[in-house]
Amino acid sequence: MTKKINHIGIAVKNLETAIPFYRDVLGMSFEGTEDVAEQKVRVAFLQVGESRIELLEPTAVDSPVAKFLEKNGEGIHHLAYEVEDIEQALEALDAQGVRLIDRQPRKGAHNSQIAFLHPKASGGVLTEICQSGNH
Repeated sequence: MTKKINHIGIAVKNLETAIPFYRDVLGMSFEGTEDVAEQKVRVAFLQVGESRIELLEPTAVDSPVAKFLEKNGEGIHHLAYEVEDIEQALEALDAQGVRLIDRQPRKGAHNSQIAFLHPKASGGVLTEICQSGNH
């Protein structure tokens, strides 16, 4: 079902102060920023090998990332796995009794489709499955 780790989401308070560490210190390739209004976040992607680091800055106090930061502080927010067909993957996960946050895909960054699995389904790790916007 999964093809690869697409990205690791890291919640940050401010993209401008977080980006230099990944870009300048660790030497990752900065791909730019994007507002994802539906998720109430502004994201920055940095390429590392076949995967990316996705920095997530909340754009509203009621965004899930803002709530995460308030509760946990900055740090790893989620792991995202790329799938070929997100609707098929959700059906298969549901059929296996996996607890889903999203039963239908929603819009993510870069015209991707995303869906989250409940952390209780995966040992406490918020898990995202995503389908590239190239399909």
